[in-house]
Amino acid sequence: MPPQAEDVQRIDRFTDVLWLEDGLAKSTLASYRSDLLQFSAWLGEQQRYLLQVDDAVIRAYLASLHQHAVRPPPKPASQRRLHATLRRFYRHLLADGQIRQDPMLNIEQPRLPQRFPKTLTEAEVEALLAAPDVTTPLGLRDRAMLELLYASGLRVSELVGVKLFELNLDEGVVRIRGKGDKTRLVPLGELAVGWLARYLAEARPLLLQGQGRDEVFVASRGRRRATGGMSRQMFWTLIKRHALQAGIHKPMSPHVLRHAFATHLLNHGADLRVVQLLLGHADISTTQIYTHVARERLKQLHARHHPRG
Repeated sequence: MPPQAEDVQRIDRFTDVLWLEDGLAKSTLASYRSDLLQFSAWLGEQQRYLLQVDDAVIRAYLASLHQHAVRPPPKPASQRRLHATLRRFYRHLLADGQIRQDPMLNIEQPRLPQRFPKTLTEAEVEALLAAPDVTTPLGLRDRAMLELLYASGLRVSELVGVKLFELNLDEGVVRIRGKGDKTRLVPLGELAVGWLARYLAEARPLLLQGQGRDEVFVASRGRRRATGGMSRQMFWTLIKRHALQAGIHKPMSPHVLRHAFATHLLNHGADLRVVQLLLGHADISTTQIYTHVARERLKQLHARHHPRG
């Protein structure tokens, strides 16, 4: 049954408000509208309108999504989006005086299943770091970037945004401006310092060809994106290429090395609070997920090597 005309008008007014006040992207508005139209169509089958809804009706609708004979049940992320759509829509109606009570008030948001970060073994990291051809300027740059990423656990946006004045090779540290404009000082380690020094002396001048740049890492022939040095997309491409060269066929992204940094530190006995500071996590609960990865790795090693494993 198609959505009812009055409901469609309310939905369109709601998305207009979101566009005018919040400037949401067209794709986001389209998702909101699609969710609400589907809900309105279901209400029509129950002889109801969007204004004739309480929490029992909401629960019945959510349950119906898992009982459809043709469509598969929505994925957890889609369930959370639907919950957010309905919550915002009914808050809008309440603020506008179209309803007296918010039917979403007692509806709990669905929880996403916990996903543990994919990481690399220490041997795989060593193979990845050794993949670039360091006899070329680009290969030397790539090696320095990979070494810095693994040594410091930076986010890819932090890596490509590092400026020369933030890098202190004499002290072996880099100053990072992370999320929320917060700064942190991250140690580099001797190997990363050595590769960075070699890149700055041998490769970077050749890549710049006389052009002045503040960014540590630059693209070939001095090309750069409008707001910095190399782009995240460029580094994403090169890390995938080097992973294939190293014989690594796991799903690869720059964040995988950040995960490896944290997991390997914990495997070697690092304190969780220290890892939190190095990663720049505001909340330690974000860091704690790596303890699970480390424990699982230890279980695998025990099962593989212990005579009673």
